[in-house]
Amino acid sequence: MFEKLKFIEEKYEDLSAKISDPAYMADMDTWRKLCKEHSDLTPIVEKYREYKKAKEAENEAKELLNEKLDKEFREVVEEELEKSREKIEKISEELKILLLPKDPNDEKNVIVEIRGGAGGEEAALFAAELFRMYTMYAESRRWRVEVLSSNETGMGGYKEIIFMIEGQGAYSRLKYESGVHRVQRVPETESGGRIHTSTVTVAVLPEVEEVEVEINPNDLRIDVFRAGGPGGQCVNTTDSAVRITHLPTGLVVSCQDEKSQHKNKDKAMKILRSRLYELMLQEQNEKLAQERKSQVGTGDRSERIRTYNFPQGRVTDHRINLTLYKIDSVLNGDLDEIIDGLITHYQSERLKEESLNM
Repeated sequence: MFEKLKFIEEKYEDLSAKISDPAYMADMDTWRKLCKEHSDLTPIVEKYREYKKAKEAENEAKELLNEKLDKEFREVVEEELEKSREKIEKISEELKILLLPKDPNDEKNVIVEIRGGAGGEEAALFAAELFRMYTMYAESRRWRVEVLSSNETGMGGYKEIIFMIEGQGAYSRLKYESGVHRVQRVPETESGGRIHTSTVTVAVLPEVEEVEVEINPNDLRIDVFRAGGPGGQCVNTTDSAVRITHLPTGLVVSCQDEKSQHKNKDKAMKILRSRLYELMLQEQNEKLAQERKSQVGTGDRSERIRTYNFPQGRVTDHRINLTLYKIDSVLNGDLDEIIDGLITHYQSERLKEESLNM
């Protein structure tokens, strides 16, 4: 590990010189790539230098203990030595995590698809609450939210809503949200006060550039039609809604939120590219050994991941056995405690995988 860290530090210093060199600045594309690589290495190098300082402090304390010291000063030095050792152990674990292979999608924007599952109108209403939750979380991180497609119900819920979140590291934070979200509460329409259980599915896909997924125009069937909505709302007088069918896979994407057919087509293509990319990743993951399927990005989407229990005011994430008794706060976008716990869990799983493969 330390040979690798030494190499990374040397590379970092070389990059530091290059990004300050006017000759490299003249070629903006190359310079941006160098800056990106420099930025990616910065946290590793900073942590490695922190490790080296702690190691120096440990060695200095060891040397002092070899000398003749009075009892009081020896106790101080022994205490400093213990602190240095604890710091070294902590930094070593942090370095192992920083050296884990990065998910190439982590810095990408995301396309989030929320669909009402079991529970009819109640599921659709909770889909709307989850959309609000993710929107508020995005706002807290200064990310931008854009609705790509939606299918509203008469009571203000969503049978389906698809939206993009644009922001640095959006996928790295939200990729763990994919799965079945279960809600337990008394619906407003329930006169007997009985608790109902409904489900909503969430899919988080990285936004994919055109160059990453090649789509043959001959593989597409594009249909246009008039948009419609509940109660006669959003009904256009022109054929602005777009439905794209990818013939080889059978994937179908529809967009009707914009009044412009061109804008609806662009949004539908964004969703289609991300779904095809996810399909490609799933096929790759299926070829991996069974023991690697616990890693990030290979989880079973059909598995229930979280329960929102309103009578008890709790939210439970079943993957990490985390229960928080602050359901209102979570639904107002306070997701960091859950997401941080999931990141720590999956990093730990990957470290175990790395140690097994060494």
